Amino acid sequence: MTAVESSPRAAHRLRHDQVDTRVSLSADPSQPLQLANPIVTASGCFGSGRELERFFDISGLGAVVVKSLTVEPRDGLPTPRMAETASGMLNAIGLQNPGIEQWVATELPWLHELGVPVIVSIAGKTVAEYRELAEHLRDQPGVVAIEANISCPNVEDRNVVFACRQDATRKAIQQVTSVADVPVFAKLSPDVTDIVTIAMAAVAGGATGVSLVNTLLGMAIDAESRRPKLAAVTGGLSGPAIKPVALRAVHQVHQALPDLPIIGMGGVSSVTDVVEFLLAGASAVAVGTATFANPMVSLEVTQGLPRWCAERGIATVAELRGALLW
Repeated sequence: MTAVESSPRAAHRLRHDQVDTRVSLSADPSQPLQLANPIVTASGCFGSGRELERFFDISGLGAVVVKSLTVEPRDGLPTPRMAETASGMLNAIGLQNPGIEQWVATELPWLHELGVPVIVSIAGKTVAEYRELAEHLRDQPGVVAIEANISCPNVEDRNVVFACRQDATRKAIQQVTSVADVPVFAKLSPDVTDIVTIAMAAVAGGATGVSLVNTLLGMAIDAESRRPKLAAVTGGLSGPAIKPVALRAVHQVHQALPDLPIIGMGGVSSVTDVVEFLLAGASAVAVGTATFANPMVSLEVTQGLPRWCAERGIATVAELRGALLW
């Protein structure tokens, strides 16, 4: 007898097409946001989705979270900008992007035509830039939410990352929510002492939810050349190595703020990973670094999740949220 057959729910197995995969990313009835399934792309790994569209129909995803956009176009940081590490990857791309105006004119219409919900990631150097970016996204078709990437240096505060200070977090998010006409998610850095207090600051600024977590700051060295492997010296660590940190952050924030929608991310490459994030308290789960090794991974987990649930008699994906037993 297999583990599944011995489960008390095994007698209530379902067909995978009987599983309701819909999830809600809003606790506010005035700004409802429901996705067809909880699988989204992680900002930074997919551009605007054109790369993935060559492999499969991305409209089947819950949403596409696009690469972070800034007010002005950016060429990014010098190369080398990526380095493989044990169970992960370091990157210091430098928010390379065409700028918000060009992106809205060229990429958003293509995404809207596909019919895929779009969550737009924005990144600023000042609180005023976050407001300006959000203003560009008002009344834009297809945009269902904004993800404010506040894991960026605040040039008005000695380049301290916004998400490392409660007051800076609240002010930056407040600028976005004051003009946004869609739900706003604050993407938070794990490089803090207490991520719950930062999440609370984001909520105080009007955030609908939070995205947990961004990359961890790391470094890699070439022992032979005695030089850093990244031109920028340090970069963001992503991949399986950060999954335990990400799960901990999601769990802690969900315990403190159980009604707060969370997009969980960090080392997701399988259906089991997705389920773990949901059990920890995430409402949706983003797939990122794994795509570099397997461009089909986000499709595979999207298709595999209802099968996993059906085998265990789980009728709705939403019932997994926060269902951790401890």
